[in-house]
Amino acid sequence: MAHSLLFDPSSYDPQQFDPETRRQLRALIEWFEARGKEKLLADDLEAVWPADFLEFAKQEKLFATFLTPAEFADGDPNKRWDAARNAALSEILGFYGLGYWYAWQVTILGLGPIWMSENRAAKERAAKLLDDGGVLAFGLSEKEHGADVYSTDMLLTQGDADSGLAFTATGDKYYIGNGNVAGMVSVFGRRTDVDGSEGYVFFVVDSAHPAYHLQDNVVHGQMYVSAFRLEDYPVREEDILHTGVAAFEAALNTVNVGKFNLSTGSIGISEHAFYEAITHARRRILYGNPVTDFGHVRGNFVDAYSRMIGMKLFSARAVDYFRSASLEDRRYLLFNPMTKAKVTSEGEKVVALMHDVVAAKGYEKNTYFRVASQLIGTLPKLEGTVHVNVALILKFMPNYLLNPAEYPEIGTRFDDSDDAFFWAQGPTRGAAKIQFHDWTGIYEKHSDIPNVARFYEQAVALRELLVTAPPSADQQKDLDFLLDLGHLFSLVVYGHLILEQAEITGLDPALLGQIFDFQIRDFSGYAVALHGKSSATEAQQKWALGAIRRPVVDAERFARVWAQVESHEGTYEMRP
Repeated sequence: MAHSLLFDPSSYDPQQFDPETRRQLRALIEWFEARGKEKLLADDLEAVWPADFLEFAKQEKLFATFLTPAEFADGDPNKRWDAARNAALSEILGFYGLGYWYAWQVTILGLGPIWMSENRAAKERAAKLLDDGGVLAFGLSEKEHGADVYSTDMLLTQGDADSGLAFTATGDKYYIGNGNVAGMVSVFGRRTDVDGSEGYVFFVVDSAHPAYHLQDNVVHGQMYVSAFRLEDYPVREEDILHTGVAAFEAALNTVNVGKFNLSTGSIGISEHAFYEAITHARRRILYGNPVTDFGHVRGNFVDAYSRMIGMKLFSARAVDYFRSASLEDRRYLLFNPMTKAKVTSEGEKVVALMHDVVAAKGYEKNTYFRVASQLIGTLPKLEGTVHVNVALILKFMPNYLLNPAEYPEIGTRFDDSDDAFFWAQGPTRGAAKIQFHDWTGIYEKHSDIPNVARFYEQAVALRELLVTAPPSADQQKDLDFLLDLGHLFSLVVYGHLILEQAEITGLDPALLGQIFDFQIRDFSGYAVALHGKSSATEAQQKWALGAIRRPVVDAERFARVWAQVESHEGTYEMRP
């Protein structure tokens, strides 16, 4: 059972998917394995652009199959946008390296504004580009403004109607993945002749155009994170995707669709690092004993493994809500920033826990662990930073904790339907009005597991805090205070979906109890942090100390989970 919880290239057969999806995922694994570990690590060290991977993807029509909505599939029954299989592909790419995952990820982002638009000509161009093996890019961020779309300095000047130009565009973009080769770059800018939000424009450009000036790769690595400048770039009517408020909404809704894959990329990286770390540690003799005989080493591994399984459970369940979303059910808007901030932050903790065990080995150039430890921290920072997403998560807290609603039950979504709602998400406003299904029921249902019951006490206490000592008007402007409150709330949501997925998959109760061991410890840590905030009131300080709990200690439970951990020794080692 333990082996089935992690992605293992040697035995992976995703039977939940249709035959062609299974074949393509296996073909991708076999391509990486045939290249071997030496090539994988050498390319990372030498910062080699993954052209060979993109050539493989072209020959397999991998991106075209996975990223073309059924409407533009041109009769190919395998083409669709299916968040479940996209998540599986994202995990595999993360497992082998962030550079491969990134080329895929930013293609998804580049496609977002296109598939959301009413511009059929642009959609047909995108479908043809994918079918030809091309990639896309998302031109939102700028050096001086980051992802602050309100302040964009990409300016569009009214064009000459006689020449057939709608605008000419001039300005710089920064942190733009695939900007070196993208056949279509979705670019966000604003008109010089229209004020405010009505002046926003999303349009597409071609990186091969003479008016597109590639300036630099701003990082050192296989990822090409470009800086580019448009200089009087001719923007035709057929290049315009969105104008006005719709352009702003397309930017945010693209992030809702595309940045979910940060979580599965982080999971893949963590899994590969775990295989390497447990195999090394089990075979390492120190002071006459295997390293894994030391109590603190076992503790680190059990914690890392439990956190990794928690990441997988939450992300898998979130996919179901994504695929079942509608204008009447927008719960995905909470689960999205959770995957971007919470799951990826857990990935950092997982790798850090294992790095404390493998120590200097984790820096050696012939280890995947070196790659993982250097890059795992980029994922929570690729979408703003964690604090941006935690601030967003807080908008949902009052309704989530205090004002539930009835919804039809959402089942596991591995059906091969096309997720068309992603391109019709509607307005981005109204997050605070979204309601959620009652979170208390699943906690009560599993309260026979002592650590679930104890964490549930903490969750109920958080609800009571909102009623008895809620943040004041000043505290609601104090991001330092709100971040800890947001982290506390995130843990409740995290545990909620973990419990749902654990029930669906029949997770070992011992492992579930160990997951809630760290949930309790993390909640207590944030409660202590809240207690120490300079703006915390006396009532809030008292609440914080009263919310601290100690996990239920169970040596037998720990031993069962440790047995799962050590059973992974040598189960996967990448071919040389």
